[in-house]
Amino acid sequence: MRTATLGPAERAESLAGMADRELDVLVVGAGVVGAGTALDAVTRGLSTGLVEARDWASGTSSRSSKLIHGGLRYLEMLDFALVREALKERGLLLERLAPHLVKPVPFLYPLQHKGWERLYAGSGVALYDAMSMSRGHGRGLPTHRHLTRRHALRVAPCLKKDALVGAMQYYDAQMDDARYVATLVRTAAAYGAKVANRAKVTGFLREGERVVGARVQDVEGGGEYEIRAKQIVNATGVWTDDTQAMVGERGQFHVRASKGIHLVVPKDRINSTTGLILRTEKSVLFVIPWGRHWIVGTTDTDWDLDKAHPAASSADIDYLLEHVNSVLAVPLSRDDVQGVYAGLRPLLAGESDATSKLSREHTVAHPAPGLVVVAGGKYTTYRVMAKDAVDEAVHGLDQRVADCVTEDVPLVGAEGYKAMWNARARIAARTGLHVVRVEHLLNRYGSLAEEVLDLVTADPTLGAVLQGADDYLRAEVVYAASHEGARHLDDVLTRRTRISIETFDRGTRSARECAELMAPVLGWDKDQIEREVQHYEKRVEAERESQRQPDDLTADAARLGAPDIVPLN
Repeated sequence: MRTATLGPAERAESLAGMADRELDVLVVGAGVVGAGTALDAVTRGLSTGLVEARDWASGTSSRSSKLIHGGLRYLEMLDFALVREALKERGLLLERLAPHLVKPVPFLYPLQHKGWERLYAGSGVALYDAMSMSRGHGRGLPTHRHLTRRHALRVAPCLKKDALVGAMQYYDAQMDDARYVATLVRTAAAYGAKVANRAKVTGFLREGERVVGARVQDVEGGGEYEIRAKQIVNATGVWTDDTQAMVGERGQFHVRASKGIHLVVPKDRINSTTGLILRTEKSVLFVIPWGRHWIVGTTDTDWDLDKAHPAASSADIDYLLEHVNSVLAVPLSRDDVQGVYAGLRPLLAGESDATSKLSREHTVAHPAPGLVVVAGGKYTTYRVMAKDAVDEAVHGLDQRVADCVTEDVPLVGAEGYKAMWNARARIAARTGLHVVRVEHLLNRYGSLAEEVLDLVTADPTLGAVLQGADDYLRAEVVYAASHEGARHLDDVLTRRTRISIETFDRGTRSARECAELMAPVLGWDKDQIEREVQHYEKRVEAERESQRQPDDLTADAARLGAPDIVPLN
């Protein structure tokens, strides 16, 4: 299998190729479900296209809690089937499909009541572990353990002594959500799928009642393509209803958006060797280890404003700080917050007004001949959602199609990763990089790290770190544009790297250097470099302003103060 390069030339070839002849399946939307659907379809032998209006994972799939988990709280809701399914997927991702991207992470659950709570919560976590191991995909994670208060405070000295009477520790897994989606897209492309970002569906092609294709606008080049396909899969998440409206058919279900915001704080602000999971009056609150940072989240509130740029208000930030500070011996302040991001969960609309009670199950429907819709679900079970969507599409194909094989298809970078990890000291000696840098690359690219290292070999200046963001090498910026489909500065600072949430300046100090590194790959002149930097700075300022606003309405208006995209020459 070739490793797919998603540079400007490959994007142009993909768009032209999709319009050249009828596809078996065209997937609209390149979040985790859409990317997973493209991979599922192409590995069954179907000719497959994938188009995305903005960037890979630019919506919900880059703004999650970055957890791969079974959904421990769904056990309390007695949703055993959802938990069992998610635990199986967690195990597959950790052990077989993406060991380079998905890593174990420990969580401490403080107990606040003696006796009954340990028995109640302990039985739930024990069942969680048992369900994981019973599927044969949980043996890579340690099982839970009960801790006394003294032991818990040694593990997490950050906690107030009166915030707990004891604790339990259990394991789940985490990943960089945006990087995971970009890797999914590259894997689909490596198997032959034609993929293009910044390619927006503006309408659907009909023959009678049948949907036979889509009109796709090249947002960058300005051209329009008619892409014909035997089956189209609408995997647009919180935009599902908007996409359905283009067909002129009433949807069989509706998707409702729930906003969740997260804070990113430096590692030294919370003294702990483990993540935390805390109960709130509405849901649960996580404090998640994230490299040299912690992610604190999340909220769960209804959102019916701008879907492309959900805004975090001052009230949202205060809510998280108040809840996490209720258990911290040294409270966090606004000054401790390095980054803030907001995302929208696509929930299947139900009868309840409380979004945390809306369904996290997914649904697949066939609202019109030639059109399949998949919506709902959760990040961890994307592969199951993709399988169900392609199974539904196959019913409309006049041919025999193989069953789903993605359970046995590792993502690009997985093959050879463990061997390279074992040889990381030797790789460091060969390249002149510190072994910590090599580990960083392996955990972001897997065995594809060799492609990044090749750039450094060809130009040793790319082995230096970025100004203002020394977790990342200059080579990673070039690689993002040449191999991973990054088209704009925002794509690199926000999704290919996470500089926009990991630095107090939100990436503005790194912006110009990054733009200058991308320019030769994408053919930018000095004017375009300037436009990219100015656009990014305006976006950061609009986000900062939105986070000073008291409520959703004013925060949304402030965030919309920055333009969405930089037009190319």
